[in-house]
Amino acid sequence: MTLSADARAFMARLGHEFGDSSLLSQALTHGSAASPTRRDNERLEFLGDRVLGLTMAEALLGADAEAAEGQIAPRYNALVRRETCADVAREIDLGAALRLGRSERMSGGRRKEALLADAMEAVIGAVYLDAGFDEARALVLRLWGGRVGSVAEDARDAKTALQEWAQARGEPPPAYVETAREGPPHKPVFTIEVRTAGGRTASATAGSKRAAEQEAARRLMAEVAP
Repeated sequence: MTLSADARAFMARLGHEFGDSSLLSQALTHGSAASPTRRDNERLEFLGDRVLGLTMAEALLGADAEAAEGQIAPRYNALVRRETCADVAREIDLGAALRLGRSERMSGGRRKEALLADAMEAVIGAVYLDAGFDEARALVLRLWGGRVGSVAEDARDAKTALQEWAQARGEPPPAYVETAREGPPHKPVFTIEVRTAGGRTASATAGSKRAAEQEAARRLMAEVAP
């Protein structure tokens, strides 16, 4: 199969030369661009999610032989969750290579967090089928880089932790407000402020609303529960 110029450029950024280029083509095809002769990436996403999970579970257990399951689980969740997969996808500009239907292109599909995360998992699945588990594992560990070693001891979702902190004090859930949006339409940067009923606030800026909300929550948690 002949790959598009965007797909070939992405393959170079990915650092894996596909023996079967049809696997990469499928991994980059969103459901909105599928057809009777062009399969979407959902099956590869399903497979890649499992490859990613096994890779991270193995890496975390190997990195800390003394950690209990209760310590490993939140670290694992932080490494495989949607936000992290989307962040990795952005780092290798996966969005630029995606094949999307017109509606998704018009609605900014190349920067949607869920779409990027799903495609990242599909690419992992494609590498697994193309070259086996060892190659897929090496790719994941390279792309995730220092995240594995630096994942927090308590890697709970920051928004959940902040909400629990507020509820323990009889307050309603914190509110998240977009206070600024900058950058071009295809690559916006959001500033989000989190506010508690008790008057505490913190803000953060990131390439997605979800990531900015999480960072704002983390910053506020660092102030109220250091």
